[in-house]
Amino acid sequence: MSEKPIEGNGKAFLVLLLPISFLIIFLVATWRILLALILLVIGFKLWQEYQWQQWTHRVNPIFHQLVRENQGRLTPMDLAIKGNFPGTTAKRYLDSKASEFGASILNSEDSGLSYYFITASILGNILDSSEPVKGLPAQPVTKTARSLLAPPPITPKEEELETASLPQPTHEEAKRSLEKQLVFGSLIQSELAKRLNVYSSTVYKRRNDPEFSEWSRSKDPDGIAWSYSEKTKEFFPVEEEG
Repeated sequence: MSEKPIEGNGKAFLVLLLPISFLIIFLVATWRILLALILLVIGFKLWQEYQWQQWTHRVNPIFHQLVRENQGRLTPMDLAIKGNFPGTTAKRYLDSKASEFGASILNSEDSGLSYYFITASILGNILDSSEPVKGLPAQPVTKTARSLLAPPPITPKEEELETASLPQPTHEEAKRSLEKQLVFGSLIQSELAKRLNVYSSTVYKRRNDPEFSEWSRSKDPDGIAWSYSEKTKEFFPVEEEG
């Protein structure tokens, strides 16, 4: 009874041995060809990587220009149109740059895939446009018991804080400061905001409005109208026509 299982195992081993033998004979006979094919594939991959690196060096100036012009926001179509190459290539390039610089990627239904690269100048504009936070005075600690249902009394300092506005500069101070600031013929955003007695973010939001000149004239202590230059990112007084 024990001879039948042994005979069955022997036949199964012979069935497996036959294809293994053919595989060994094939590898021995063709190993040179297989090695040449593997080396050819590796060489082709290395050549493609070299070509890609050379191509990215030529595209980098275009990429840097678009980052400056678009305030850090780029899409594959922007880069493809500017560089005149396929969109898939532009997307691969932006993916590599996003991984290199840690850019944010946003996929919206309206504009599609957008890449956001934050530079020092862009970060400065973001911080400059933020609203200043008013500091609240410290509340004195009272030792007297107070009813939990009674509303807290309003201190004189809190009333002044609610009704207080930015200090109004005098006419002489505004004139002297304008003469000092206009040494280079223009003002930056924070300087103009101080002169108009408004927040810097208010000037930032209104700078591209068509009525910015009239609005700035109404705020300026000397009634001077101001205009904004996109090229220099500065504000210039509007010359009155005689």
